[in-house]
Amino acid sequence: MREFLQLEFRKMNRNMRRAERAIGCCLICLAASAGLILTELTGRSSLAAESADLVLRGGAVVTMDREQPRAESVACRNGEIVAVGSVRDVDRLIGETTRVVELNGRMVAPGFIEGHGHYVALGRSKLILDLTTARQWSDIVEMVKQAAGKAGSGRWIVGRGWHQSKWTKPPEPNVGGYPTHDSISKVTPRNPVLLTHASGHMSFANQLAMTLSEIDANTADPIGGEIMRGSDGKPIGVFREAAQNLILEENKSNSDEARELAESMKLAAEECLRNGITSFHDAGSSFGLIDFFREYAEQDKLQVRLWVMIRASNASLRRNLANYRRIDSRGFLTVRAIKRSIDGALGPHGAWLLEPYADLQGASGFRTASLGSIQETARLAAAHRFQLCVHAIGDRANRAVLDQFEEAFSVPSGAPDRRWRIEHAQHLHPGDIPRFAEMNVIASMQGIHCTSDAPFVVERLGKKRAKEGAYVWQSLLKSGAVVINGTDAPVEKVDPIASFYASVTRRLPNGRLFFPEQRMTRKQALRSYTIDAAYAAFEEDVKGSVSVGKLADLVVLSNNLLDCPDDSILKTRIDHTIVNGKIVYSAGDE
Repeated sequence: MREFLQLEFRKMNRNMRRAERAIGCCLICLAASAGLILTELTGRSSLAAESADLVLRGGAVVTMDREQPRAESVACRNGEIVAVGSVRDVDRLIGETTRVVELNGRMVAPGFIEGHGHYVALGRSKLILDLTTARQWSDIVEMVKQAAGKAGSGRWIVGRGWHQSKWTKPPEPNVGGYPTHDSISKVTPRNPVLLTHASGHMSFANQLAMTLSEIDANTADPIGGEIMRGSDGKPIGVFREAAQNLILEENKSNSDEARELAESMKLAAEECLRNGITSFHDAGSSFGLIDFFREYAEQDKLQVRLWVMIRASNASLRRNLANYRRIDSRGFLTVRAIKRSIDGALGPHGAWLLEPYADLQGASGFRTASLGSIQETARLAAAHRFQLCVHAIGDRANRAVLDQFEEAFSVPSGAPDRRWRIEHAQHLHPGDIPRFAEMNVIASMQGIHCTSDAPFVVERLGKKRAKEGAYVWQSLLKSGAVVINGTDAPVEKVDPIASFYASVTRRLPNGRLFFPEQRMTRKQALRSYTIDAAYAAFEEDVKGSVSVGKLADLVVLSNNLLDCPDDSILKTRIDHTIVNGKIVYSAGDE
């Protein structure tokens, strides 16, 4: 009964807040429709009577605001939206210094919010070998060979993006479909090599890297990981999950690390803005990296709004949490969440399943953290008013996290609306689907993962499990859960258009549809990238919709994503990205 009352209390509070916001929006819209209020009762000029800094006029403004779903023009001033309405109404705010963008029917939407990605890793991925284009293992061997030829002796060759299930043919020789190190070790006798799997949950090392890390046939598997071995017991070079930590990477000087970090930040910002992303949920950064983010924020050097999850041990969290909570939703840096992981990924057989893999006898994946450790993190999060975000991909992992959350929520905290999240929530047991809505747990999912992984999902899970629980967006939404979107960049390209397309079509490159009954509607998919993503960060009052008073973070698109043909979605171009009322990226033809 106590749990029922707590759930009802949370629902009542949430409904009251929504009602308050709706009333506020109604009052604003009524004022705007009355002529944008040229003067106030005191005779002073109102904000709306002043000239705008930027006006977007004559387009299809998809606001994601239920009180005013569509408009033609938007005006921005001092980093905020000051008017949304018809061309006639908004034109009143055009002054001598106003920058005017003629939309000519193009779509305007709230700036995209990347709901789960790795910001610095995204930038760093542009500085290393991109293995995502490889069609087979021999392509990667050739790429590494060429890189070694240009590098000096002893320099590490680093890359990311290989995926054995996406190659046109298996490597030879192989162990369980995974490559052995011999072919790469042969062409890199003087260079250690470390190649991260596309999922980030597996790595490949050549012989020199293993020798430098003192790894041989006698090295034991760590808890939550596996060193893959041949029939002779020797490591083949493939390291699953926690075993990746056994590879000792190159130690760089502080100056080299600083230069690489600065370049990574620059490249990440460029990539986000090019793709219409104005806010980014960073899925796990250390306290040291957050210090760097804070320095950037204080110097006004952040170009994309970061909402950051802390990734650290419980001991480190206990020492530091009190000094790191930072909420600046109108600025560029908020730190209010903790990130943990409880399992691996499906591609490398690391997702923790209730039943064994259909294609790997006796294997059910890996639990990468103890339940007691997650429980302790939950206590720390509640005590310090942090959101808790837990990576869970397999159905057993998701159930375990939901159980942990339910136990944590049974203890009164004074904050009934916690909005804790499960990151990925890819494969669920049908019985666990309603629990997300019942506990107001956010399902932070990535549309592009579905179509990217689809070629091997049925192989891993079997058809029944895949149909009932794989990427069940529509089942979650119908149950009342909040589902947000993203790309898990650099696991996938940080491209909202591609993820939107995957969300509404579930169409694979060969034309096949992957359990299409779970597709999102166009509106649901756009919400998952805007207002619902803002809600998942407690930021729905300042971003996520084109509404008066909210931040002027907007995107101008060449096609209307709500009604263009499916085939036109992937042809959609980001024409302008606007942050704080300033155009920070343009496609270049205007």
